[in-house]
Amino acid sequence: MVKLHDSYKRLLQIYTLSSNIIGTPLLGSRFVPAHQNRHEIRFKTSGAGERALQERQRQHMARGLPKQKPIAGVKEVIVVASGKGGVGKSTTAVNLALGLMANDQSKSVGLLDADVYGPSVPKLMNLKGNPELTDKNLMRPLVNFGIPCMSMGFLVEEVAPIVWRGLMVMSAIEKLVRQVDWGNLDYLVIDMPPGTGDVQLSITQNIPIAGAVIVSTPQDIALLDARRGAEMFRKVLGLVQNMSVFQCPKCNHQTHIFGLDGAKELAQTLGVEMLGDIPLHLNIRETSDKGQPVVVSSPDSPEAEAYRRVAAAVVRRLAEHLR
Repeated sequence: MVKLHDSYKRLLQIYTLSSNIIGTPLLGSRFVPAHQNRHEIRFKTSGAGERALQERQRQHMARGLPKQKPIAGVKEVIVVASGKGGVGKSTTAVNLALGLMANDQSKSVGLLDADVYGPSVPKLMNLKGNPELTDKNLMRPLVNFGIPCMSMGFLVEEVAPIVWRGLMVMSAIEKLVRQVDWGNLDYLVIDMPPGTGDVQLSITQNIPIAGAVIVSTPQDIALLDARRGAEMFRKVLGLVQNMSVFQCPKCNHQTHIFGLDGAKELAQTLGVEMLGDIPLHLNIRETSDKGQPVVVSSPDSPEAEAYRRVAAAVVRRLAEHLR
């Protein structure tokens, strides 16, 4: 029995040390449970031994984590994320960027497509071609609708599969972020890939993020993954409930195809704000497929207004975080 207790105690010590070095606290998640480190307190040595252990852990952390470095010329970085693909995250990111500029034309906004494996921004923003290089060997973003954009889609053939391992992906993200002449931007909107993988880890560890916008449909399976996505970020500005309701174009009857208010309930659970609802509407799909986002092609439509309201809520939440 004593042996079993000693083994269990040793396993907890190893688990605690490894958690401190490479575990969840790396990302400083605001949702980390308060009881997470209770075993660490219970099994630490006292006095000088405890202080020595804490110092070794601090040194490990200092070596293991890259220091966050701002992007040259960019004031605030907003990431648009989801735990799941197919929820309309890229369409939301594009229209959010356009909505930020539409609400205040004195603001400059850029858009980074960080979805290395499945870049969507070139199609959504109707952009093709390769970036030119400046005298400093930096890539010039391609521009449409007044938004400078950078994407892996500008650097590879349109139908070429990108089959890369983690280190190559992280290197590519570093280049898309650092080796681009962004000019002076008030906001850089980053369209994150779905999930919680290498790209998300690289961006959250290397770039100071002003806030994250989490996109989800109201259905339960999407909400589970949305919560995982929210757990990655220190500052979650709020949730966007996409495809919230379908209105029949003939009789105007409304149907909640993916469920009712699921994202609102998740926002309450996480203690974050609901930034807005985006309807499931044919106009959004058609304008996106044509590379003419609804915020610029149908600015007076209810769909465009929904995106502008989300953009306004994002700006307000950013201001609240600065207080």
